[in-house]
Amino acid sequence: MIKGVILMNDKGKPRLAKFYDYHIVKFFLLLAVLSSRAENVSNFVKVDSLFGPDARLVYKTYATLHILFIFDSSENELAMLDLMQGLHRNDRSEFVVTAKHLCFCGDNGQVFQQFLQVHAILDEIILGGEVLETSSSEVVKAVEEIYKMERAANSIMAVPSITSWQGR
Repeated sequence: MIKGVILMNDKGKPRLAKFYDYHIVKFFLLLAVLSSRAENVSNFVKVDSLFGPDARLVYKTYATLHILFIFDSSENELAMLDLMQGLHRNDRSEFVVTAKHLCFCGDNGQVFQQFLQVHAILDEIILGGEVLETSSSEVVKAVEEIYKMERAANSIMAVPSITSWQGR
């Protein structure tokens, strides 16, 4: 089972933290684990002291963004690394998961939309700690469909109802 997904910058500030199991996380401890590792070592770390027995962490660093998956022994470490690379492949699609989108700066409406897009992508991939979909194209297609339905619902809501016209 996947216990959590964390995206954080190189300063240790979490940009996204989604847990499927209850945990109190001290992000600076995770950053200490990551920064103390040499570049030529494995991306797999045992983190029993932080997340309980049999907990493992796999991480990947893209520029200033660290993607971390915390999981137990029932998950395959290489499959988790592949899932991470799937998130990076989504980086080239319309729905972007990058440090720029996770910095939450700029127009508040745009910030909220980006936040929802990142969560929608993650929810299409993982539900309740279990992997649902690994195909980037299927994830993007599902998220696009969600936004089409939301836009259609919003356009219906924008048209005044007939009952409000009769009241005039």
